[in-house]
Amino acid sequence: MTIHIGAQKGDIAETVLMPGDPYRAKWAAETFLQDAQLINEVRGMLGYTGSWNGHKVTIQGSGMGMPSLSIYANELIRDFGAKTLIRIGSCGGMQPQVKLRDVIVAMTATTLASPSQSIFKEVNFAPSADWSLLQAAVTAAQSRDIGTHVGGIYSSDTFYDERPDLNEQMVRHGILGVEMEAAELYTLAARYQCRALAVLTVSDHLGTGETLPSDQRERSFGDMVEIALEAAFA
Repeated sequence: MTIHIGAQKGDIAETVLMPGDPYRAKWAAETFLQDAQLINEVRGMLGYTGSWNGHKVTIQGSGMGMPSLSIYANELIRDFGAKTLIRIGSCGGMQPQVKLRDVIVAMTATTLASPSQSIFKEVNFAPSADWSLLQAAVTAAQSRDIGTHVGGIYSSDTFYDERPDLNEQMVRHGILGVEMEAAELYTLAARYQCRALAVLTVSDHLGTGETLPSDQRERSFGDMVEIALEAAFA
């Protein structure tokens, strides 16, 4: 048990999927895991452990933003022995070829600032995904009838962004989509020598203003969870 996770030793698997929304963690656990048990509800940040194809899996909400994710990822790794952490979440598309419901497998994650920034001082550390997870996720995604994109994303530290000039530079430099957590997850995985990946569903588009209707989100997010699970145990 830690300050933010009320689980006991052994309750949490070495493989953890991390959606931002705790209710998405609940939905994913009930939909994809066998014998899922609630193992954390401290501060309403729900976590469940069950099995998928005979493999023990935990799905733990991370909250919104890098500071929140950093708390949960640190405790999962340091106190509960998590070895593979995969973010499953939504993102905003930034390139014209990226469409709603497409899946982005994030190779790298650019950020303006993260909780780890003070450690590196003048160095611009380049956080990236684990290659084995990335490769397996791409294979799993391409076996489905969904658009799949592999490349860099942008982890923003603000949701209501008032920097259109910054978004323009992200688009100019080929960034596929924007979200709020992956850069810190990749940095922590590098620090603790764990595996990390972000598999993201495009739920809206910054360029076109399109938004995925609520009745289509569950199906699209389901593809993302299956891709993450297949990648984790490839």
